[in-house]
Amino acid sequence: MDLFNYSRRETSEVNIGATPMGGSNPIRIQSMTNTATQNTEASVAQVKRIVDAGGEYVRLTAQGIKEAENLMNINAALRQDGYMVPLVADIHFNPKVADVAAHYVEKVRINPGNYVDAARTFKHLDYTDEEYAKELQKIRDRFIPFLNICKENYTAIRIGVNHGSLSDRIMSRYGNTPEGMVESCMEFLRICIEQNFREVVISIKASNTVVMVRTVRLLVAVMEQEDIHFPLHLGVTEAGDGEDGRIKSALGIGALLSDGLGDTIRVSLSEAPEAEIPVARKLVDYIMQRQDHPYIPGADVPEFNYLSPARRKTTAVRNIGGDNLPVVVAARLDDKMEFNPQFTPDYVYVGRSIPEQLPENMQCIIDSDVWMEQSELGTVQDNAWPAFKEDQLPFLSSCNAPLKFLFITYMGLNDEVIACLKYHPEIVLVSQSIHPNRLGEQRALALQMMKEGLENPIIFFEHYSENEAENLQIKSAADMGALIFDGFCDGILLYNQGELDPTLIETTAFGILQAGRVRTSKTEYISCPGCGRTLYDLESTIARIKAATDHLKGLKIGIMGCIVNGPGEMADADYGYVGAGRGKISLYKKKECIEKNIPEEEAVERLIELIKKNGDYTEK
Repeated sequence: MDLFNYSRRETSEVNIGATPMGGSNPIRIQSMTNTATQNTEASVAQVKRIVDAGGEYVRLTAQGIKEAENLMNINAALRQDGYMVPLVADIHFNPKVADVAAHYVEKVRINPGNYVDAARTFKHLDYTDEEYAKELQKIRDRFIPFLNICKENYTAIRIGVNHGSLSDRIMSRYGNTPEGMVESCMEFLRICIEQNFREVVISIKASNTVVMVRTVRLLVAVMEQEDIHFPLHLGVTEAGDGEDGRIKSALGIGALLSDGLGDTIRVSLSEAPEAEIPVARKLVDYIMQRQDHPYIPGADVPEFNYLSPARRKTTAVRNIGGDNLPVVVAARLDDKMEFNPQFTPDYVYVGRSIPEQLPENMQCIIDSDVWMEQSELGTVQDNAWPAFKEDQLPFLSSCNAPLKFLFITYMGLNDEVIACLKYHPEIVLVSQSIHPNRLGEQRALALQMMKEGLENPIIFFEHYSENEAENLQIKSAADMGALIFDGFCDGILLYNQGELDPTLIETTAFGILQAGRVRTSKTEYISCPGCGRTLYDLESTIARIKAATDHLKGLKIGIMGCIVNGPGEMADADYGYVGAGRGKISLYKKKECIEKNIPEEEAVERLIELIKKNGDYTEK
């Protein structure tokens, strides 16, 4: 794979109704209903809204035989009204339901974690090789008849692995790891290949973007080794709603799309399903602008492990690089120095004028000629640092500041600059790019630094001209995703020339770092998008929980509609709120269920009580 120049991974074409996926087809957009599948009228109406918004596939949950059979009525009603969108049945726990659904939909999604294996209990199980082989035979015995039904009905399948629902069998042998997730998928894929069943799509999802990206990268590598080229469905599960959901989805999905991986995407938001489609469309369209871009002459280095990257080794310059958290740099060139106290940047670039007053602990970056003039006069402030351009190298070398910033492009990283950086570890690079594939250029710069043995920190400067917050969130998260997951990010500077409040731009920068799991600045919510299994009003519940807990910086709270992914997907959450039955909620601390079947109307208050009881709550 070319790390610097965009091209889509070559995949086989899969026929899904009249809307094929993979091969030379465009990246498809999809969503999932959250209506009860037995409610034909409501389900049909919601499918239509998703399609009218631009959805190309629609998934519906089928938790039982009755729901699977009613897919026939939903399908017929849609076709009667001229909606030919392929329908996908979502199956968990009961393979018999998959057998039925395969007769009535264009694709069936099964979950390897619960298709044959018993529901997870998070218990370690010891298997001999012979016993393990018998478990695999159970899968074959159940899965092959299902494949035969799909062949007879021209039904495609999705092998959909979720981080939150790996079986005890897989976790006992491989751990809760990317390797375990990949093997869970490959067990089923190898059977498909053996049975010459090729209408297969694959997904591996997680709410943790780091796990999701690493696992998909590993899966593709393993499939290439085994000469398997099925198309990929991408998504970040339980991404949440609003700004957080958009940033987390764009970060994870965008990082993979940017490397040419992915043939269909679903942006999972805890909102109305049709609201997911425009977000997904914007993300795909933005990435596809990189097609046929000018060539980037980057060079890979053996020290960089794409499948399991570690943070690039850097020398700490004050609070930048080394073991420090990535910094946030604001750009304020208009003398307006009002900041959100919860998301106050570490540095602010002010151009040529030093503000009279800055928030406590904030430092400013000013143009080097102004800094040097004030330094000669002895009036430079202790919290001000010089910024140089590529053509100011002689001045940079003579500057005695213990922290200096150099704005640079990849093509500007010439022999003279490299020699300078070797003698000046106190220089922090600010990487900028006007290339159509800015990720490729900025990744090339980071790897060139590694090749030269340079340990200067890198701050990534991303500039936009957006007037809508959603556009900025999607584009900046997509551009930064791979740079964060590759371990290259020592800081982020977002600059927007559109009409957006600067505090929103800085909040977005903090949100990107949190979504990439490299710096925490607020409460994290792992909330599912809802489906026909959801057992309570998801959107209003999320709003109530956020209102009571959004000031608890660093706390992770899982909000799950049902138990399919509930305890598993929120395994690293501190607390969990999970639908247990119609109008009933169970509360978790980590993986442990603390209270079961609480009436929904009491559950949010009981969750707050649980957080307080464990000493994790502070008053606003």
